[in-house]
Amino acid sequence: VVIEKLGKRKGELKNMISFNENTRLEFIIPARGLIGYRSEFMTDTKGTGILHHNFHGYEPFKGEISSRTKGALISMENGVASSYAMWKLQERSQFFVESGTKVYEGMVVGENSRENDMRVNVCKTKQLTNMRASGADEAIRLEPPRLLTLEMAIEWINDDEYVEVTPQNIRIRKKYLTELDKKNARLAEKQFAL
Repeated sequence: VVIEKLGKRKGELKNMISFNENTRLEFIIPARGLIGYRSEFMTDTKGTGILHHNFHGYEPFKGEISSRTKGALISMENGVASSYAMWKLQERSQFFVESGTKVYEGMVVGENSRENDMRVNVCKTKQLTNMRASGADEAIRLEPPRLLTLEMAIEWINDDEYVEVTPQNIRIRKKYLTELDKKNARLAEKQFAL
């Protein structure tokens, strides 16, 4: 698994030594290929692997490193993320924010299970009515969110996204916060190309 993943990140296996029950792998890999890999490595080796790296030298560009294959969940309004809205969406996504977190339009709140980006309303609350329900309300259980570190956020973003770092938070946001901004930018690019 480690060899395959480092190969996708433009790593080149130079040496492989087995001793006792351990295997030592030596790769030459671009520094950008290591961004965000440490946590993945620890998961793949179940915490038993040791990852060490040092500078080898400058080499020619080895090509693009494939980016993520999943889309983003983008908040479509300003407000506070609610358990009710997140509960409905968690079947097809993994969240980066907890319930009760302040969100804004254009902020990436999670990862979509499909390739495309999806605008979602994570601020939606349950409508209260005067009528009693015939059945009891289901208890809302949310899976714990994947809280981002700076390294994870930098690895996760695409060209149309930014990492926003403040003393309290590390967030991901879209370059263009609203759909209107995105359309205007596309029109400007087309006009500039002419």
